[in-house]
Amino acid sequence: MRIILLGPPGSGKGTQAQLLLQRYGIVQLSTGEMLRAAVAAGTPVGLKAKEIMASGGLVPDDVVVGIISDRIDQPDARNGFILDGFPRTVPQAEALDELLKHKHLKLDAVIELRVNESALLNRVETRVAQMRERGEEVRLDDTPEVLTKRLASYRNQTEPLIHYYSERRKLSTIDGMMAIDEVTRAIHRLLLALGAVEPKTHGKTRSAAKADPAKKGKTAKESAKKPAKTAKKAAKSKKVAKKAVKGATKAAKKTVKKAVKKAGKKKAAKKTARKAVKKGAKKAAKKVTKRRAKR
Repeated sequence: MRIILLGPPGSGKGTQAQLLLQRYGIVQLSTGEMLRAAVAAGTPVGLKAKEIMASGGLVPDDVVVGIISDRIDQPDARNGFILDGFPRTVPQAEALDELLKHKHLKLDAVIELRVNESALLNRVETRVAQMRERGEEVRLDDTPEVLTKRLASYRNQTEPLIHYYSERRKLSTIDGMMAIDEVTRAIHRLLLALGAVEPKTHGKTRSAAKADPAKKGKTAKESAKKPAKTAKKAAKSKKVAKKAVKGATKAAKKTVKKAVKKAGKKKAAKKTARKAVKKGAKKAAKKVTKRRAKR
């Protein structure tokens, strides 16, 4: 599963990304984190980025795409990923398309969390006012003024991506003003509809069993029968063993009678009888052992 989440600051992209990671076992590819990791690892692309960053310049798109390419190839990204902070512009989106095409991969979904900007500003203003009343410190980047600038930057740079992906029939829009759990459910339904995830049939089976008392009763009844079946098998095994011993004893008695008749002497008959009894007992033991092994 390969996903891009679009939406202005405060739309809940970060929250939904974390929930998606937990639910589907995919990874979040943050360009900032990937850049720092590549620099620390000393990869060729990382070293190139380090020089540019050291001189105070912006890392060009081709370098960022190279870092993303290396990151996608790592084992933990095989199940899929969410791109965070990239693409921000249409040229970056085009470069990403070329990269995925080269790797024979495709985007499963580009999800826009659409929100009301005025409502977002009101939320921030209310939150800041409440924090100040409580005497709490307000973060410099969490004020209405900063949010206004970030929203303007989003409209100028990133909003054109909505048109770009819409033209390619990749874009899906969800109301980001809903409650967090409602947005999560809407994203899951969308991914199911797109075939990006498979429905969990075992979850439905459990729910059905809970909803249907008759099925639940049937399952309990079947579970109760299992110990009874086991007990019957054990009793049958004992019966077979007894029969084997009894049969062996009869065989031994017959052998004794033949020996007495043939030998004609009491001592010889007794000796032969003892041998026959031992022989019969050994056969009985072998039969029981074989039957136990078969069970």
